[in-house]
Amino acid sequence: MSAPLLSVRGLTAFYGDFQALFGVDLDLARGGCVAIIGANGAGKTTLMRTICGIARAGQGEILLDGAPIHGLPAPEVLRRGVAMVPEGRKLFPSLSVEENLQIGAHERRGNGAWTLETIYDLFPVLRERRRNPGTALSGGQQQMVAIGRALMSNPEVLLCDEISLGLAPVVIRDIYAAVPRIREAGTAILVVEQDIGQALKIADHVHCMMEGRVTLSGRPSELSREAIHDAYFGVTHDLA
Repeated sequence: MSAPLLSVRGLTAFYGDFQALFGVDLDLARGGCVAIIGANGAGKTTLMRTICGIARAGQGEILLDGAPIHGLPAPEVLRRGVAMVPEGRKLFPSLSVEENLQIGAHERRGNGAWTLETIYDLFPVLRERRRNPGTALSGGQQQMVAIGRALMSNPEVLLCDEISLGLAPVVIRDIYAAVPRIREAGTAILVVEQDIGQALKIADHVHCMMEGRVTLSGRPSELSREAIHDAYFGVTHDLA
């Protein structure tokens, strides 16, 4: 079996004196998709922020293609090939759709698959709205801009934090329809998702978190409703 593209081992993280992560382990294969589920406050967003260098890491290690990125500042993690789609989208209100996308190419890595044209092919509505202010779009279209902006750096790993939050089911379907094409282009995806059904549909592997710990891990076909329910309440299952 080939080594994982992204490997997290024994990761801890802190906000001041408050410990938010406790010994988290996960692997993400090249071109794969891993979903992190769990209730609010479970540590999912902290895990994403720590991987991409925004939150302060404690002990443990984060390896990207075998090289340590643990403790590197966020701009350097981006340059190494990890891009994040943040919760809430965080578009620049003074910029057009196309300008928001172009911001993502500031730390561009080589001549990869993702350009303005391929982003517009992925999300055709953005081509039509490319001159509009980014924040004047619908919530779903703004999410497409946020995903496209992250892809413009040609990342090896795309971190997606709650990309379906607050969106209508039909819009969520359209956004997640892009996941196979992103993976086919060689980009691996780590997604935080509160919609358990959606997570089970798209992921190769799922981890459930509670209070900063992983309480359940397995392939979607291995995870019963009962096991997921127990994991939300801290009953540990080892299905690896």
